[in-house]
Amino acid sequence: MKQLAENLWIFDGEAVPFFTLPYTTRMTVIRLNNGALWVHSPIKLTPELQALVEALGEVRYLIAPNHLHHLFLQDWQQTYPQAQSFGTSEVQTKRPDLHFDGLFTAEFQAMWATDIDQLLFTGSHFMQECVFFHKASGTLIVTDLIENFSPDAFNALQRFLARGAGILAPNGKMPLDWRLSFMFAKQQARTHLVKMLAWEPQRIVMAHGLIVEQDAKAFLQRSFAWLEG
Repeated sequence: MKQLAENLWIFDGEAVPFFTLPYTTRMTVIRLNNGALWVHSPIKLTPELQALVEALGEVRYLIAPNHLHHLFLQDWQQTYPQAQSFGTSEVQTKRPDLHFDGLFTAEFQAMWATDIDQLLFTGSHFMQECVFFHKASGTLIVTDLIENFSPDAFNALQRFLARGAGILAPNGKMPLDWRLSFMFAKQQARTHLVKMLAWEPQRIVMAHGLIVEQDAKAFLQRSFAWLEG
């Protein structure tokens, strides 16, 4: 567990294999002004992790931000039956065994809107992702929209593959396959980017890779330079 700002913590979990690469997992927890906990992209739940989280407050909201981040959600739902779960329509379709109290849309009215802004990043047939902005700390929270792996996380072959996908720090960005799926929807993606930049992020936390603590807005602009191509 690491506290990045007042009422904001990250928890790094074990890696899971994805397209031959070891993808580290990261959960972000925000304590809202009412004391409730908002849990983004839950990682594998262990007794030790449970104790750490419960020391922060009551788990109220569980967030599945895209259809790739659902592996551990069921355990969290069973452990915290009072918590409400939210995700994209794609993750609901992929996991009909899970219960969702609401789905992210452009018109979604978030219960946490006082503390956290959000945006459903659309335009791709490959995947939608809901991104979030913690207002008090100026923290942009993404999942796979930006991946920024340390080169040290991979062996030589894996670094080669990761560099080709464009997900190596310090030049991390959206993985290549997802970028290509925006070929005919770049204007829509630019509209989303404009809103994210207007948030004036001071920090970027992603589920996979090195957190951006300085010049976050400039990093965000660079990571989406492919939209101008």
